[in-house]
Amino acid sequence: MFKLAFGLLLSFAIGGSLGLLGGGGSIITVPVLIYVLGVDARQAIGMSLAVVGLTSFIGTMLHARRGHVVWKTGLFFGLAGAVFAPLGARLTYAISPAALLVLFAVLMMAVAILMLTRSSRALDDRGGRDHPLKAGAAGAFTGVLTGFLGVGGGFLIVPALVLFGSLAMHEAVGTSLLVIAINSFAGLLGHLSHGGFDPVLATFVSLCAAGGMMLGAKLSPRVSADRLRLWFIAFMIAIALLLFAKNCQALFGA
Repeated sequence: MFKLAFGLLLSFAIGGSLGLLGGGGSIITVPVLIYVLGVDARQAIGMSLAVVGLTSFIGTMLHARRGHVVWKTGLFFGLAGAVFAPLGARLTYAISPAALLVLFAVLMMAVAILMLTRSSRALDDRGGRDHPLKAGAAGAFTGVLTGFLGVGGGFLIVPALVLFGSLAMHEAVGTSLLVIAINSFAGLLGHLSHGGFDPVLATFVSLCAAGGMMLGAKLSPRVSADRLRLWFIAFMIAIALLLFAKNCQALFGA
């Protein structure tokens, strides 16, 4: 019972992260489902897509009311990703759960370092140029990752929207939720063909995440873009180190 209550509390944090940062929610969801709520690694990926997809859709509507969703850019990224998300879902079942989570950690660390080495001005200014081919490729790549690793992709989508979509940081946060919702639902379709998950548990987690989303979306406009970026980076590094510690021994026997 304690684990269930703790897991639901963390689910609230999942929604809060998505609402505040435009990503990071799925990074929490997979470890919470596996290590706290005892869900099988592969089932956890499918369940996380359902939870994150629904929560992100709610967040999209909340951010849109504040004018922080750029619909054209978000749909472009999202549809490009949706085409490739089912392909990523098939790849999930080709490798071990430990390898899956180590890959997850490596990717998070790489993106965190990339964002850290970029100047805050480069990430926060909206004076960049549109690059449709690069944006489409970025959308397709995040779609594959969504299906493969069960991630909504916000930790990749937010910087991609700034760099290739010429969005300000707050716009990228809101628009990323639209992309995450599209990618997550597309990835979920691919996973459902391999089996389902506990709908009751998924419902409880989703309700708690939705509550956190409402709080995060309310707080997001009050936080500076530079601070949002630094929180985002610190969050990814912390979760990546946790996943390395949990899974490297099982994978490499270290």
